[in-house]
Amino acid sequence: MSNLEYLKQNPYFQEVPENQLEWLLEESVCQDLEEGEFLFQPNQEITCMHIVLCGRIRLYIAQNGQMRQLAIYEPHEITGQLPYSRMTKSTGYGIALEPTKLLCFEKTKFQELIQNNYELTEALVRRMTTRVREFTKNQQMTEKMVSLGKLSAGLAHELNNPASAVVRSAESLQKHLQNTPEQFKDVISIKVNPEQVDQINDFLFEKINNLKNRDKNTSQKTKKSILQKSNLEDELLDYMEDRDVKDAFDIAPTFVEYDFEINDLERVEEIVSEAHLSPILNWICNNLITEKTIQEIKDASERIGHLVQSIKSYTHMDKGSDATQVSIVEGIENTLTLLNHKIKVKNINVELNFEDNLPKIEAQAGEINQVWTNIIDNALDVLPENGEGKLKIESKNDHDFVLTKITDNGGGIPKDIINQIFDPFFTTKEIGKGTGLGLDITHRIIQQHKGSIKVNSENGQTTFEICIPIKGQS
Repeated sequence: MSNLEYLKQNPYFQEVPENQLEWLLEESVCQDLEEGEFLFQPNQEITCMHIVLCGRIRLYIAQNGQMRQLAIYEPHEITGQLPYSRMTKSTGYGIALEPTKLLCFEKTKFQELIQNNYELTEALVRRMTTRVREFTKNQQMTEKMVSLGKLSAGLAHELNNPASAVVRSAESLQKHLQNTPEQFKDVISIKVNPEQVDQINDFLFEKINNLKNRDKNTSQKTKKSILQKSNLEDELLDYMEDRDVKDAFDIAPTFVEYDFEINDLERVEEIVSEAHLSPILNWICNNLITEKTIQEIKDASERIGHLVQSIKSYTHMDKGSDATQVSIVEGIENTLTLLNHKIKVKNINVELNFEDNLPKIEAQAGEINQVWTNIIDNALDVLPENGEGKLKIESKNDHDFVLTKITDNGGGIPKDIINQIFDPFFTTKEIGKGTGLGLDITHRIIQQHKGSIKVNSENGQTTFEICIPIKGQS
């Protein structure tokens, strides 16, 4: 089959007159590639339009040290530079998967093409438009998957801690309960009246409730130091050993945890007498340990529930893709929850300042949450570690808009590139660590919501200002 017949069968050229295809052939040259030979590589200047006549070309990029395939160019496919395209350099690799033959048309001849070959130009522009749409959609999905991967890694770590705590506490509780029958023998052998039982029960629940209320009612300054706790433990231990309390060495730390004082032991002794002090104190300790372990399981389970609810709210998996009433505060807090592992690793100080009664906005929640993720995650990447990094997020009502400012004390964005950060494929990260689409997607999402985004940056402070209308996109 001649090259002309081949072009006539190309689905992209079905409406192109034969004489224009003949002109294309006359002005083009053929290029042969062996298997494994590159057609182009990253940052290589693109000088030609390529039409695949036979063979296959794989288009891929290197990301996080791995090859990620973008497309396979089969026969009839058109790649490289196209009329009116702003592409100047390749962003990925094009490699021949088998012996491949291409038709190459130099971009220096585009002007003549456009002036004298209307139908051919129209076909090529139509192909370029389709290619841009497909490529953008693919890259948007890639960026979302990259973001999801970061969130998933952090979420897995955050879930692992409370899940491990549940297992650890459950095993501890199981082991602890195995000792209960033996202690029950000691308790059942003593003789106490109903009034004494009530007094001991009241004392027990008083201590349990005190522990629950202690942290929220006690300031950091008034909490006991490690030395104070150690001294108190010694005092309690001496008191119990003087009265031959069984397992006093094991009981004392638990009593310290529940803020026991010497007068508490004296109170119990006064109720049941010294003769019965040992089994009663062991019984009290047993119940306190059980209560504490159950509380640990409850706290860890609630943490898991909170994380699950955060990811559910973040993705809005129970809602459609239509615009809904969205809380910016909730979206930011959920995003911070999912990025909490990254925050903890760097020990970053996060300051939140949300105006009271901040109105909800009419928006697509999943897309708005991606805005917060892209900006906050970028900020976390550049912040210093060891408690020196600071992230400040504030939102307030600004007439018919909600204005959100996200400020970090990283190194700042150089003035010579600050106007490029919203351009597609522009990134300051190392090769493989960024697609260069995060802020481009962020910019387009905000534009779709009829909002605005701008950035102010200097060394030691970068602020993104996001303004989104309350009444939505109409």
